[in-house]
Amino acid sequence: MKSFVKIAGFGMPLLLAVAGAFSSPAEAQVPPAVVPVVVDTAVPIVVNAIKPKPKQTGLAKFEGFVQNATIAQITVRAKGNDMSIQTFALSENASARMQQIVDKGGYQYGDKVTILYDPTTQKAMKIKGKPSKPV
Repeated sequence: MKSFVKIAGFGMPLLLAVAGAFSSPAEAQVPPAVVPVVVDTAVPIVVNAIKPKPKQTGLAKFEGFVQNATIAQITVRAKGNDMSIQTFALSENASARMQQIVDKGGYQYGDKVTILYDPTTQKAMKIKGKPSKPV
């Protein structure tokens, strides 16, 4: 044990000096030279071109179930996604039509409707769907 203490006391600085003498100096890591990658791309072969359907009215469609409906707006839960709920303000024509429907009992919670709306203003232009009988 005494010999280890003597070696450790004397040999440690010597060991560090020898290790420093034989090691290479520190250098920054430099990435290798960047070589541009040349990719040969061929022209794609078109098998069937997809023809877009012409939009007749420029209106988007939203199918779902009524959550709430008034003569000013309608709130609808999406048919395929229960987490998607949208509220649409009604246009003047749709509001007049909704007033007639409300007079007869209106849309009830859960009625299935399809709303044709202007995607830029989120205004419902037409509502398709049969209102259920009033409770």
